[in-house]
Amino acid sequence: MVLHMAAATMDAASETAIETRRRSLLAESDVLLDDVETLRLQDETEAPPRLREAIQALQLRLGRRNPPVPPATLHAAHDLVFAVQQRIMAANPNLPNPNRHVGRPSGQPVMTRVADNRVWKVLTLPFPPSGATDAEWLELVDCTVERAWDRWCYAQQHAARAAREHFKARIAAAVAQVAWVNYWELLMESERIRERLRSRQRVRSHAALRT
Repeated sequence: MVLHMAAATMDAASETAIETRRRSLLAESDVLLDDVETLRLQDETEAPPRLREAIQALQLRLGRRNPPVPPATLHAAHDLVFAVQQRIMAANPNLPNPNRHVGRPSGQPVMTRVADNRVWKVLTLPFPPSGATDAEWLELVDCTVERAWDRWCYAQQHAARAAREHFKARIAAAVAQVAWVNYWELLMESERIRERLRSRQRVRSHAALRT
Protein backbone atom coordinates (compact mmCIF):
# COMPACT_ATOMS: atom_id res chain seq x y z
CA MET A 1 0.00 0.00 0.00
CA VAL A 2 2.85 2.36 0.89
CA LEU A 3 4.50 1.65 -2.46
CA HIS A 4 1.23 2.37 -4.31
CA MET A 5 0.81 5.65 -2.42
CA ALA A 6 4.39 6.68 -3.18
CA ALA A 7 3.94 5.86 -6.86
CA ALA A 8 0.69 7.82 -7.00
CA THR A 9 2.39 10.81 -5.36
CA MET A 10 5.26 10.70 -7.85
CA ASP A 11 2.85 10.45 -10.78
CA ALA A 12 0.87 13.44 -9.49
CA ALA A 13 4.05 15.49 -9.07
CA SER A 14 5.17 14.57 -12.58
CA GLU A 15 1.80 15.54 -14.07
CA THR A 16 1.91 18.85 -12.19
CA ALA A 17 5.37 19.61 -13.57
CA ILE A 18 4.28 18.76 -17.11
CA GLU A 19 1.19 20.98 -16.84
CA THR A 20 3.25 23.84 -15.37
CA ARG A 21 5.67 23.61 -18.28
CA ARG A 22 2.80 23.48 -20.78
CA ARG A 23 1.24 26.62 -19.31
CA SER A 24 4.62 28.38 -19.39
CA LEU A 25 5.08 27.54 -23.08
CA LEU A 26 1.54 28.68 -23.81
CA ALA A 27 2.19 32.03 -22.10
CA GLU A 28 5.42 32.38 -24.09
CA SER A 29 3.59 31.74 -27.35
CA ASP A 30 1.00 34.38 -26.37
CA VAL A 31 3.79 36.92 -25.92
CA LEU A 32 5.23 36.06 -29.33
CA LEU A 33 1.82 36.45 -30.99
CA ASP A 34 1.44 39.85 -29.32
CA ASP A 35 4.88 40.87 -30.60
CA VAL A 36 3.91 39.85 -34.13
CA GLU A 37 0.65 41.83 -33.96
CA THR A 38 2.44 44.89 -32.59
CA LEU A 39 4.96 44.86 -35.42
CA ARG A 40 2.22 44.43 -38.03
CA LEU A 41 0.35 47.40 -36.57
CA GLN A 42 3.56 49.37 -37.07
CA ASP A 43 3.45 48.46 -40.77
CA GLU A 44 6.42 46.13 -40.49
CA THR A 45 6.52 43.10 -42.78
CA GLU A 46 9.82 41.42 -41.95
CA ALA A 47 10.41 39.47 -38.75
CA PRO A 48 13.31 41.07 -36.82
CA PRO A 49 16.20 38.85 -35.66
CA ARG A 50 15.11 38.93 -32.00
CA LEU A 51 11.66 37.61 -32.92
CA ARG A 52 13.06 34.91 -35.15
CA GLU A 53 15.45 33.82 -32.39
CA ALA A 54 12.59 33.72 -29.85
CA ILE A 55 10.47 31.55 -32.16
CA GLN A 56 13.42 29.23 -32.70
CA ALA A 57 13.99 28.98 -28.95
CA LEU A 58 10.32 28.17 -28.33
CA GLN A 59 10.41 25.31 -30.81
CA LEU A 60 13.57 23.93 -29.21
CA ARG A 61 11.94 24.04 -25.79
CA LEU A 62 9.03 22.12 -27.25
CA GLY A 63 11.46 19.31 -28.01
CA ARG A 64 11.93 19.77 -31.75
CA ARG A 65 15.54 18.79 -32.45
CA ASN A 66 15.58 20.11 -36.00
CA PRO A 67 12.98 22.89 -36.15
CA PRO A 68 12.34 24.65 -39.44
CA VAL A 69 14.23 27.81 -40.29
CA PRO A 70 12.68 30.76 -38.43
CA PRO A 71 10.23 32.65 -40.66
CA ALA A 72 11.49 35.77 -42.36
CA THR A 73 8.12 37.52 -42.67
CA LEU A 74 5.64 38.47 -39.97
CA HIS A 75 2.85 36.69 -41.82
CA ALA A 76 4.77 33.42 -41.76
CA ALA A 77 5.80 34.03 -38.15
CA HIS A 78 2.16 34.43 -37.14
CA ASP A 79 1.14 31.19 -38.84
CA LEU A 80 4.01 29.24 -37.28
CA VAL A 81 3.55 30.53 -33.74
CA PHE A 82 -0.19 29.99 -33.89
CA ALA A 83 0.30 26.43 -35.13
CA VAL A 84 2.70 25.82 -32.24
CA GLN A 85 0.19 27.31 -29.80
CA GLN A 86 -2.57 25.03 -31.10
CA ARG A 87 -0.38 22.00 -30.37
CA ILE A 88 0.36 23.27 -26.86
CA MET A 89 -3.34 23.83 -26.18
CA ALA A 90 -4.22 20.41 -27.55
CA ALA A 91 -1.87 18.88 -24.97
CA ASN A 92 -4.11 20.03 -22.11
CA PRO A 93 -4.81 16.80 -20.18
CA ASN A 94 -8.05 18.19 -18.75
CA LEU A 95 -9.70 18.82 -22.11
CA PRO A 96 -10.16 16.54 -25.11
CA ASN A 97 -8.89 17.61 -28.50
CA PRO A 98 -11.33 20.02 -30.19
CA ASN A 99 -13.17 19.05 -33.32
CA ARG A 100 -12.29 20.76 -36.56
CA HIS A 101 -14.86 22.97 -38.27
CA VAL A 102 -15.04 25.14 -41.36
CA GLY A 103 -11.72 23.74 -42.49
CA ARG A 104 -9.72 24.90 -39.44
CA PRO A 105 -9.21 24.04 -35.78
CA SER A 106 -11.93 25.20 -33.39
CA GLY A 107 -11.37 28.72 -32.17
CA GLN A 108 -8.70 29.49 -34.75
CA PRO A 109 -8.80 33.15 -35.71
CA VAL A 110 -9.25 34.39 -39.25
CA MET A 111 -7.65 37.45 -40.76
CA THR A 112 -9.89 40.26 -41.94
CA ARG A 113 -8.81 43.23 -44.04
CA VAL A 114 -9.50 46.56 -42.35
CA ALA A 115 -8.08 49.43 -44.40
CA ASP A 116 -5.08 50.20 -46.60
CA ASN A 117 -4.02 46.54 -46.65
CA ARG A 118 -4.09 46.38 -42.85
CA VAL A 119 -5.38 43.07 -41.53
CA TRP A 120 -6.61 42.14 -38.08
CA LYS A 121 -7.02 38.78 -36.41
CA VAL A 122 -10.71 38.07 -35.68
CA LEU A 123 -11.30 35.45 -33.00
CA THR A 124 -14.01 32.79 -33.16
CA LEU A 125 -15.54 30.81 -30.32
CA PRO A 126 -14.55 27.14 -30.08
CA PHE A 127 -17.01 24.41 -30.88
CA PRO A 128 -17.67 22.05 -27.96
CA PRO A 129 -14.85 19.48 -27.87
CA SER A 130 -16.04 15.92 -28.30
CA GLY A 131 -16.87 14.41 -24.94
CA ALA A 132 -16.28 17.61 -22.96
CA THR A 133 -18.62 18.71 -20.19
CA ASP A 134 -20.57 21.95 -20.42
CA ALA A 135 -18.29 23.51 -17.79
CA GLU A 136 -15.15 22.65 -19.77
CA TRP A 137 -16.59 24.12 -22.96
CA LEU A 138 -17.69 27.29 -21.16
CA GLU A 139 -14.16 27.70 -19.81
CA LEU A 140 -12.83 27.68 -23.36
CA VAL A 141 -15.53 30.14 -24.45
CA ASP A 142 -14.82 32.51 -21.55
CA CYS A 143 -11.08 32.45 -22.27
CA THR A 144 -11.71 33.37 -25.91
CA VAL A 145 -14.02 36.26 -24.97
CA GLU A 146 -11.46 37.53 -22.46
CA ARG A 147 -8.76 37.35 -25.11
CA ALA A 148 -10.95 39.39 -27.49
CA TRP A 149 -11.44 42.01 -24.75
CA ASP A 150 -7.67 42.25 -24.17
CA ARG A 151 -7.08 42.69 -27.90
CA TRP A 152 -9.68 45.47 -28.10
CA CYS A 153 -8.02 47.26 -25.15
CA TYR A 154 -4.70 47.05 -26.95
CA ALA A 155 -6.19 48.32 -30.24
CA GLN A 156 -7.97 51.16 -28.41
CA GLN A 157 -4.75 52.29 -26.73
CA HIS A 158 -2.95 52.18 -30.07
CA ALA A 159 -5.74 54.25 -31.69
CA ALA A 160 -5.53 56.87 -28.93
CA ARG A 161 -1.76 57.11 -29.33
CA ALA A 162 -2.08 57.36 -33.12
CA ALA A 163 -4.61 60.19 -32.72
CA ARG A 164 -2.31 62.11 -30.36
CA GLU A 165 0.65 61.68 -32.69
CA HIS A 166 -1.40 62.27 -35.87
CA PHE A 167 0.07 59.12 -37.38
CA LYS A 168 -2.28 56.82 -39.31
CA ALA A 169 -5.05 57.58 -36.86
CA ARG A 170 -7.80 56.60 -39.31
CA ILE A 171 -6.39 53.10 -39.76
CA ALA A 172 -5.81 52.64 -36.03
CA ALA A 173 -9.39 53.73 -35.31
CA ALA A 174 -10.70 51.27 -37.91
CA VAL A 175 -8.71 48.46 -36.29
CA ALA A 176 -10.11 49.37 -32.86
CA GLN A 177 -13.63 49.32 -34.28
CA VAL A 178 -13.14 45.85 -35.77
CA ALA A 179 -11.66 44.64 -32.47
CA TRP A 180 -14.64 45.99 -30.53
CA VAL A 181 -17.19 44.40 -32.87
CA ASN A 182 -15.33 41.09 -32.60
CA TYR A 183 -15.40 41.25 -28.79
CA TRP A 184 -19.06 42.29 -28.61
CA GLU A 185 -20.22 39.59 -31.02
CA LEU A 186 -18.32 36.92 -29.10
CA LEU A 187 -19.77 38.18 -25.82
CA MET A 188 -23.32 38.03 -27.16
CA GLU A 189 -22.71 34.60 -28.67
CA SER A 190 -21.29 33.33 -25.37
CA GLU A 191 -24.42 34.51 -23.56
CA ARG A 192 -26.62 32.68 -26.07
CA ILE A 193 -24.54 29.54 -25.49
CA ARG A 194 -25.05 29.83 -21.74
CA GLU A 195 -28.79 30.26 -22.18
CA ARG A 196 -29.01 27.18 -24.42
CA LEU A 197 -27.07 25.16 -21.87
CA ARG A 198 -29.33 26.37 -19.06
CA SER A 199 -32.40 25.40 -21.06
CA ARG A 200 -30.95 21.98 -21.76
CA GLN A 201 -30.16 21.52 -18.08
CA ARG A 202 -33.75 22.45 -17.14
CA VAL A 203 -35.08 19.87 -19.58
CA ARG A 204 -32.83 17.23 -18.08
CA SER A 205 -33.91 18.16 -14.57
CA HIS A 206 -37.60 17.91 -15.47
CA ALA A 207 -37.03 14.55 -17.13
CA ALA A 208 -35.21 13.29 -14.06
CA LEU A 209 -38.09 14.37 -11.80
CA ARG A 210 -40.63 12.59 -13.99
CA THR A 211 -38.69 9.34 -13.74
